[in-house]
Amino acid sequence: MILKENERIDDLQYKGLKIIQDKKGFCFGVDSVLLSDFAKEMKPGSTVVDIGTGTGIIGLLLCKKTNLRKLYGVEIQESVAEMAKRSVALNHLEDKFEVVNCDINDIFEVLEAGSIDCIVTNPPYKKANTGLRNEAECQMIARHEVKCTLEDIAEKGSKLLKEKGEFYLVHRAERLVDIMCILRKYRLEPKKVRFVHSKMGEKPNLILVKAIKFANPFLKIDRPLVIYEETGEETEEIKRIYER
Repeated sequence: MILKENERIDDLQYKGLKIIQDKKGFCFGVDSVLLSDFAKEMKPGSTVVDIGTGTGIIGLLLCKKTNLRKLYGVEIQESVAEMAKRSVALNHLEDKFEVVNCDINDIFEVLEAGSIDCIVTNPPYKKANTGLRNEAECQMIARHEVKCTLEDIAEKGSKLLKEKGEFYLVHRAERLVDIMCILRKYRLEPKKVRFVHSKMGEKPNLILVKAIKFANPFLKIDRPLVIYEETGEETEEIKRIYER
């Protein structure tokens, strides 16, 4: 495997998985790992779309954590999509994981409406024109809603999903009201929520949400997911998720 300038191969320490990342680009964080664990309850044999797949971290993990049939990773940035494709090949997952380099607005030129069992997404968290703006373009696109918004993802995701299809999302906790309003607007009924806390007693910084297309209203709130003990050591649940 030939690496490009500033690239490295990271060992995910999970079932032999490795991933290529750009040291100067946007590297995956704990949010993607937590989402892959949250979404592993998807039905066996599912056809899955990862909207905004980035380096492919969520798709790689789901290929090993679940019995999915096929996963399509949709990524707008050509260079990032190309890097994700090399990670798929590095892990010999070409039969399960296909990276699609396209704008989410053009997704129906590639995939058929109503054909997908499950959507997963770790979208840009920040609204356009907010936060620091001195980032590289690839980091700006990953962090800010400049190429697609949460509403774009919900709208296209709902159209892609079959009836009773599942939609899994990780986002910032402070965007909870936006998330719930937008999901319901596109008939994605929130069914389960889990708040993620750095330490117990601190306010949550992330939220994991599961919604189901055309489901009846009923929301389950899971117990909090805590990353660190007071000592600074990882909690037992985080160790389990990472398989430390």
